[in-house]
Amino acid sequence: MASRTGLITATVIVILIIIGVAAYYASKGGGKTTTTPATTTQPQTTQPATSTPQEVATTTSKPPATTTTPQTSTPPPATTTAPAKASTIIIGTTDKVTDLDPANAYDFFTWEVLTNTMDTLVKYKPGTDQIVPAIAEKWEVKNNGTVWIFHLRKDVKFCDGTPVTAKDVVRSIKRVMTIKGDPSWLVTSFVKDVKALDDYTVEFDLKHPTGFFLALLATPPYAVVSPKYPNDKIVSDATWGGAGPYCIKEFKRDEYLVLEANPYYYGEKPKTQKVIIRFYKDATTLRLALENGEIDIAWRTLRPNDYQELKQSGKFNVIEIPGTFIRYIVVNVKMEPTNNKLVRQAIAAAINRKQLAQIVFMGTMEPLYSLVPKGLWSHKDVFLEKYGDGNIELAKKLLQQAGYSKDHKLKLELWYTPTHYGDTEADLAQLIKQQLEATGMITVEIKSSEWATYVDQLRKGQMMLALLGWYPDYIDPDDFLTPFLHSEANKWTGSGYSNPEVDKLLDEAVQLTDQQARAKLYEKVQEILAEDVPIIPLLQGKLFIVTQKNVEGVKVGPTMLLPYYTIYKTTS
Repeated sequence: MASRTGLITATVIVILIIIGVAAYYASKGGGKTTTTPATTTQPQTTQPATSTPQEVATTTSKPPATTTTPQTSTPPPATTTAPAKASTIIIGTTDKVTDLDPANAYDFFTWEVLTNTMDTLVKYKPGTDQIVPAIAEKWEVKNNGTVWIFHLRKDVKFCDGTPVTAKDVVRSIKRVMTIKGDPSWLVTSFVKDVKALDDYTVEFDLKHPTGFFLALLATPPYAVVSPKYPNDKIVSDATWGGAGPYCIKEFKRDEYLVLEANPYYYGEKPKTQKVIIRFYKDATTLRLALENGEIDIAWRTLRPNDYQELKQSGKFNVIEIPGTFIRYIVVNVKMEPTNNKLVRQAIAAAINRKQLAQIVFMGTMEPLYSLVPKGLWSHKDVFLEKYGDGNIELAKKLLQQAGYSKDHKLKLELWYTPTHYGDTEADLAQLIKQQLEATGMITVEIKSSEWATYVDQLRKGQMMLALLGWYPDYIDPDDFLTPFLHSEANKWTGSGYSNPEVDKLLDEAVQLTDQQARAKLYEKVQEILAEDVPIIPLLQGKLFIVTQKNVEGVKVGPTMLLPYYTIYKTTS
């Protein structure tokens, strides 16, 4: 009796369990197959404009993909929570800001700030050399490449919420043409006129066809600036900015710069709400700040041994950025005694670039014998062919021809700036001094000044020999020759160099579309450069960026400018 009752009870319990389980899965959709359509849309893609009229921005979509959810007897897995992101990123640098005004700024770091706070009609996709739509959503090219028409987005706004129209684009570019600051040649050498056809259409009339015009448009002189910028004056400490992903909230020169995400930005929102840039006096304090966790990123410039040691420690991300960064000496051809071509040639012959690369930069840079970097079409080792490297005997012979001897020595002044290119700069100047004085016929006095003063001295032609570096405006041999050698573009160098034949060759090369024909002209220009020596190429190198381990999204492309809006820091 007792055993039969237990059996009945067990049977009832099993039935109840089966009914309960069935009810549970019925309520969850179990027991049947559900088909859910999922549509995947490709991002907008852009093809470079050619010399025929075309609209450039197009959007394509794949057909909906059908996903079948299989029958299952277990509940779906729990959703994984993405790591939290910090609201602030702190970047440390030994570099400095010159002018927060695209009409006059013409240095690497200031351009980096401007590209993060002011958008142009087109821009580079982060981490690439691909040009994509920005303020302009599409464009067309007419009249054999001399007329470019850009159609603007209608949702672009400045940091104060004011809409951007075609009139703002025109005013910004004509402002650069009027002020005629250092970078104005990037506009005036190519643009004959710019006008608004309506509120959202801009037309550029070019002086001649220019195959790399889109690359020019991506540079800060073409940035659309706030209407608060005056039409005819440079405002070096301006915080009005433009219509970029970040707004300038606070700026204390040589101490810090605070950026906050533009609440009206039309594009993808920045990954980090606030970016603080702190300026350090030297590499030692910059490294200490990184190791103490005071900054998230150390960017331009630590010493070569710092990068090696930080990488070996395993505590940081050390990111190598190969590129077209070059170092060189500007020679003042108007100042005695460097107005003598034999003197300039002797200096070029005496410098030993291999020593500079190994001793000062510990192999992080390599010798360069032209202004056009290795790896870029039309490069030619003209200085190596003409002078060799560290050719003391040739240098002595040239100095003798110029009237110098051990009893009548050539006296030179070599300038450098202490922090803009990092702490190695003093070492670089000292080694060059030793190389030149190894002739026994030269004495070198080393002088220095901080970056803002240095730039002003360059503009005024006050330096005999000046150490400088170059980060490309656009990736084309023209950008490594015209800014230095064309008499209408090189005033910022203070070299005073002007050669009508060089001007003619550069002007002709810009208008050609055949790369081989352009290369021949650029090779000829490089040969004249080695003969006249207004610039002495030294080195080509990489850049390095060091971050804390929880920093992600660093994307630096061939222009070597760091986009801040892709960077973020995880907190968990």
